Amino acid sequence: MPRALTRRHLLQSTAAAGLVLAAPAISYAASRPLVTHGVQSGDVDATSGMIWARTDRPAKTLVEVATTESFRDAVRLAPTTAMPESDFAVKRLLTDLLSDQEVFYRVVFQDLVSDRATSEPVVGHFRTAPTSRRNIRFTWSGDTAGQGWGIDVARGGMTTYATMAKHNPDFFLHSGDTIYADGAIAAEAKMPNGEIWKNLVAEGVHKVAETLDEYRGRWKYNMLDENVRALNAQVPTFFQWDDHEVVNNWSASKDLSADDRYSVKDIHLLAARAGRAFHEMTPIRYTPSEPGRVYRRISYGPMLDVFFLDLRSYRGPNNANLQTEISDDARILGADQLAWLKRELVSSKATWKVIACDMPIGLVVWDKPNIEAVANGDNGPAKGRELEFADLLRYIKAAAIDNVVWFTADVHYTAAHYYNPDKAAFQDFNPFWEFVSGPLHAGTFGPNDLDMTFGPELRYVKAPTKEQGANLPPSDGLQFFGLVDIDGTSQAMTVRLMDAADTELYKVTLEPAKA
Repeated sequence: MPRALTRRHLLQSTAAAGLVLAAPAISYAASRPLVTHGVQSGDVDATSGMIWARTDRPAKTLVEVATTESFRDAVRLAPTTAMPESDFAVKRLLTDLLSDQEVFYRVVFQDLVSDRATSEPVVGHFRTAPTSRRNIRFTWSGDTAGQGWGIDVARGGMTTYATMAKHNPDFFLHSGDTIYADGAIAAEAKMPNGEIWKNLVAEGVHKVAETLDEYRGRWKYNMLDENVRALNAQVPTFFQWDDHEVVNNWSASKDLSADDRYSVKDIHLLAARAGRAFHEMTPIRYTPSEPGRVYRRISYGPMLDVFFLDLRSYRGPNNANLQTEISDDARILGADQLAWLKRELVSSKATWKVIACDMPIGLVVWDKPNIEAVANGDNGPAKGRELEFADLLRYIKAAAIDNVVWFTADVHYTAAHYYNPDKAAFQDFNPFWEFVSGPLHAGTFGPNDLDMTFGPELRYVKAPTKEQGANLPPSDGLQFFGLVDIDGTSQAMTVRLMDAADTELYKVTLEPAKA
């Protein structure tokens, strides 16, 4: 088997400039394209994976793929063209790959007029999923560059990304709030201790995003951080979204008429622009039958299937969430997505079925006076949006679908919840775990109240105390991610809750119901 990429070397190289230079290139001054934001990969399975890069002008995109970091066995793909319609970002699905294989890809942009004017080569890496059992490791978290806490270079930037990279995960699951399009990033922010947080600033981030270019700009801002680029170059990211990619607490019925920050009041137009930017600026797979779709299933070997949910695109309006029957204004998954999830879960042969949900099930999240998430806070029988989840949990039990574990972010603290039907108002389900982690680089809040409709037991929590207050800056250390290991022999899943300093806060090992 070819030697794996020396990850320390890759990290050191990308930390300096976000690039790994494979060979010197001839400079032709202004005619030479630039690689502006490094490379990314994502949605990797046993035989394929999506890659991404961006340049600064119309250019031919040259891609080489190899199984050794020397590129001795490189295969050159047919070129494509980076065009202004996609803000010069390009995505390429690499196919016909071998399973459980180290894959190295090299991207060069070539001027459309002079084939001698080329960018510096940029190298990325990922490992395809196995078709037999081996140890699997992944990380998850959410909430990047929120509440005005941007990139403070003097404080190391977005350091949680570097901490995750040290664990050499097979992939990173970004659970949503991947950007904060609805919050300005000013040059300075005052911290609770009186110090000044000094943000790296970029064009367009001083205000809320409204235009397509402004939404794109939020993605490009995050990729100015050397820690983000370094992780992107070595680890594939599996993206989902939540509300801040568009507007805080958004749904199709969001009313912006009284929000003076927005000159564009049409939430449908803003969501369309945000969705286009999301798909342009991430290595998420494209679904031709439903362009812009975020929910999907990724199989990462015989022990793991990941089901990505979208609790934004198909929800009804935020309201009191007390309906006694499922209706359009009581939905959060939507009928089509719920039916899809049932089909995919029952067809899965993987040992573990991980549901990546962009919001927690049992935590009460307010959009006062309305409810923003699933739980309505009444601790009683399932109502409102809880009805769809009751339907799903009942189905999982009836279909004897074992080893379902939920991972989420959103609330800006970390916690472990065990859902126990014996303590629930709605009891027709099998016990399950839900793990919460975040923020990656945003203000820290919480903790939220638990709703007992589905009987959640709080097994662990770390959040700000009342004395500490809310919206604590990243430098306070309350930034969190999760680390998951699946043992290739026993198939046991070990989940750890970690902080930015790489401290293990909580650990639990889950034994599979079926080995």
